[in-house]
Amino acid sequence: MREAKESHYIGVRKVKKKPKWIKAKLPTEKEYRKIQRLLRQQHLHTVCEEAFCPNRAECWESGTATFLLMGPYCTRSCKFCDVGTRNPQQYLDGKEPENVANAVKELGLKYVVLTCVTRDDLADGGADHLSQCIKEIKDKNPEVRIEILIPDFKGDLDALQKIVICKPDVIGHNIETTEELTPVVRDKRASFEQSIFVLRNIKKIDSQILTKSSIMLGLGETDEQILAALQELRLAGVGIVTIGQYLQPSRKHLNVVEYLEPKKFEYWEKKALELGFLYVASGPLVRSSYRAGEFYIENILKKRVKVK
Repeated sequence: MREAKESHYIGVRKVKKKPKWIKAKLPTEKEYRKIQRLLRQQHLHTVCEEAFCPNRAECWESGTATFLLMGPYCTRSCKFCDVGTRNPQQYLDGKEPENVANAVKELGLKYVVLTCVTRDDLADGGADHLSQCIKEIKDKNPEVRIEILIPDFKGDLDALQKIVICKPDVIGHNIETTEELTPVVRDKRASFEQSIFVLRNIKKIDSQILTKSSIMLGLGETDEQILAALQELRLAGVGIVTIGQYLQPSRKHLNVVEYLEPKKFEYWEKKALELGFLYVASGPLVRSSYRAGEFYIENILKKRVKVK
């Protein structure tokens, strides 16, 4: 595996001002308060809020929400992520599966995205808990489509199988960045190779499940490195990829090296489609769960295309 030199890739120059195309829609007061109130009542979290996602208004208004499971604290500390880091000491809310299923029903969601913090403090990484959440949602909301974004479970195939056998509609796992930048962008316990291993083995366990991944741009990666990362995803059988601009959450996080223009994201969308991805969402404000329901339902379900 190629090693990255931090001084070469990170903080080469600091971009002081966001360009005009980095502008998100603000949530409407009524819809925002409705969802926020329900989340508090059910003791739930969303990655939309915890990670300050710029698209939460657009997704919430279109009937898609991304729940953050297993608490608001991650046991890893990636240099791009604003989710808090702490050791939860194996604590899990046993009522969370029922609470999230109730919230999905009350909000009338058509498509639900489940994501989670990485829980290295748990023997199975929380796989059993996540599987219970999927089952509970299906029981109470049989028509809802479910997408789950999972951690790497430290490469534990038994943990991975617990998720796959629940048959969510989409299983995602993000590589986040290129192979060369992984050591300086992600937590040291994560690796590009391990992420590809997870994605490849989801398809080995159940070839019919759609897999998805995401990559951020603007951290100093080269075009050659981006293309190589996309090729590795396709070799692992990934069918859906999202490509977005890295935005610095706070001064303690990695600097943005470059703001790519919208035309560059259009270029990568075309390139990814040429590689054989079933669907590509590429743009400055695109995130891994961005308008997931619309993209999935309109471009995948209706076509019933099998990932090759």
